[in-house]
Amino acid sequence: MIQTERTRTDVLVIGSGIAGLTTALHLADHCHVTVIAKKNLEEGSTYWAQGGIAAVLDPSDSVEAHVRDTLNAGAGLCDEKVVRFVSENSREMIDWLIELGVPFTPAEPGAPFPFHLTKEGGHSHRRVIHAADHTGRSVETILLDHAKAHENICLLSRHEAIDLIRDGERVIGAYVLHERTHTVKTIQAQAVVLATGGASKAYLYTSNPDTSTGDGIAMAWRAGCPVANMEFNQFHPTCLYHPRDRAFLISEAVRGEGGILRLPTGERFMHQYDQRGELAPRDIVARAIDSELKKHGFDYVLLDITHRGSTFIKQHFPTIYQRLLKVGIDMTREPIPVVPAAHYTCGGVVTDLHGRTTRPGLYAVGEVAYTGLHGANRLASNSLLEGLVFGREAAHDIIRTLPILPQQPKAPLWDSSKVEDPQEQVLISHDWDEIRRTMWDYVGIVRSDKRLKRAAKRLRMIQHEVNEYYCQHTINPNLIELRNLALVAELIVLSARRRKESRGLHYNKDYPRTFKRARPTVLTPKY
Repeated sequence: MIQTERTRTDVLVIGSGIAGLTTALHLADHCHVTVIAKKNLEEGSTYWAQGGIAAVLDPSDSVEAHVRDTLNAGAGLCDEKVVRFVSENSREMIDWLIELGVPFTPAEPGAPFPFHLTKEGGHSHRRVIHAADHTGRSVETILLDHAKAHENICLLSRHEAIDLIRDGERVIGAYVLHERTHTVKTIQAQAVVLATGGASKAYLYTSNPDTSTGDGIAMAWRAGCPVANMEFNQFHPTCLYHPRDRAFLISEAVRGEGGILRLPTGERFMHQYDQRGELAPRDIVARAIDSELKKHGFDYVLLDITHRGSTFIKQHFPTIYQRLLKVGIDMTREPIPVVPAAHYTCGGVVTDLHGRTTRPGLYAVGEVAYTGLHGANRLASNSLLEGLVFGREAAHDIIRTLPILPQQPKAPLWDSSKVEDPQEQVLISHDWDEIRRTMWDYVGIVRSDKRLKRAAKRLRMIQHEVNEYYCQHTINPNLIELRNLALVAELIVLSARRRKESRGLHYNKDYPRTFKRARPTVLTPKY
């Protein structure tokens, strides 16, 4: 039996990664903030980010160069105004993290910048600041420590958002399931911030944690918000291929520091695809690996950095080194077997430069949002930067508007009077597996009209099954995620079918050419 209760807060932040916590910390001196996480507070994608944060920090680098690299990676679909805005604010956000105490790796004595900067695929300069190879974990830990210490921030783990609550056009809160007590809370707020991350769990193989089920995108769509560029799913080229640890990412920085991609037979192959070789943008490297796997029938390729020596590898990649040792791979002596895996959702909920969606009272920051920064392909290490910049911008906009907001009506409690407890869970597990396999087989790195049509047909049927089940049965976390995942998968396919060209992360064999003029794919709910 579902219990219900009501609570109020000034701002509700859904998600506890870098974007959500940045928003909360910039708000906390001005109002009360409630931050919810559907699992543990540190379990989102930020914690697992290895490489670092792109920013203009070295005197030899420039905003112009960073903008140019981002635009090139984005294959003509980035919004240059947004790209410039993010790059111009990058130094200030890094300084903020340093002030908070993030332990970035120091530079060698005599370097022009006090912290070590690495170079990753698509970058023309060394501009990625990092904390060894555990940047995300270090940033997340520091942000959480500061959030826990602030009296105006309430952190709630095991609280899963079900749906947004609206009063007319305005979003006034959310229904939230507390997993431990099986209580649905009506959390009312003057502003709601979606910081829920992406949707890479829509794919069978992904580097993302289990929380990446597209929740914020699905909730915003159901609330009437448009989404854009959902067809651009970034596949990270180098995810560990091993039966005991399939979801472990091998950082872009390994290639940035000289890692070489080889076939299992030992031959290099990347220069056949791009003159930049291993340092080409991720979409090019992922497609190259996919092509070689299909051409030769291999299960994986090899990433070899043994030539850099044991001391260098252990110093620069201590987390990766130790993790690989646990599965019997010594990266100082042998190459690493890798395959591409779904990694980042470049599209999302349409927002402006302040993180505002088209619904008053609703903001979206981080991977859940479409800001125009990433275009058709995200430049490596721009994601954490985006979460920082737009988390702060959303907070500043909320602070400006809170004093002038009208009084809200009382939101209704959750109604579970017309549903019953499910007798079996097999539909949830079956449809979950089928969605992810359908997306991997038909909507992966290389697509075709035939594959997309098959995916659309099957996903429509699954959507019908899931929505019917949802309306008849008591909710639980797995059902909430399945409902969101089914919707977002359908949005990805719908977006992919609308793009009659190949661009960036979207490659369709039936439309291999790229149009001269780039246009975003914008979908709007019909309500």
